[in-house]
Amino acid sequence: MSVLSLKGVTKSFKDGSKTITALKETNFQVEAGEFVAIIGPSGSGKSTFLTISGGLQTPSSGEVLINNNSYSGLSEKKRSKRRFQDIGFILQASNLVPFLTVKQHLQLVDKINKSSRPEVAEGLLNDLSISHLADKLPEELSGGERQRVAIARALYNDPVLILADEPTASLDTERAYDVVKLLAKESKEKNKAIIMVTHDKRMIAECDKVYEMQDGVLRDVSHSH
Repeated sequence: MSVLSLKGVTKSFKDGSKTITALKETNFQVEAGEFVAIIGPSGSGKSTFLTISGGLQTPSSGEVLINNNSYSGLSEKKRSKRRFQDIGFILQASNLVPFLTVKQHLQLVDKINKSSRPEVAEGLLNDLSISHLADKLPEELSGGERQRVAIARALYNDPVLILADEPTASLDTERAYDVVKLLAKESKEKNKAIIMVTHDKRMIAECDKVYEMQDGVLRDVSHSH
């Protein structure tokens, strides 16, 4: 089943008297259990694609659907509720709360959901080799450890879709491969749709499909890699 669909989506910005088209007409879909990479130089439209897919921006034209329900057409309030329930974000800057420990980041999700799942939290931290850091604050962690905490937080809410923006940018090569393998494993074992934006072509070996973004145009290049 198609978890995310973009139908005829475009995005333009005004820059003084000029109109800049960051995303030209885009049709795209990703299924449950698929791990997709989007590659391309910076400024090519990758981030715009990701923020529109995640409902952080609305398209200038076209429609975004999640599980075949229109998402881009919802009010900001409804969109933000759906975003919390359905989408896990893994951002380049790991966006952790400085005064919360690793464990408390996951408990914060529980609080919003009015639930408690300590065994799920423990399993995730083990999977990511960060269980020994459960009581540490972000400032006590390395860049790579912070990124793995961000991944744990994104997966913890059991979203249908995970959007990862350069998730390996702050990691050394070995840790970067570990993270990509982990995302590939999660997509298969938990039937998640995962989209990873990266400029590092070494990271796409585990992906089911590869798209390239250039000057706001997205094209499938799976067979040329």
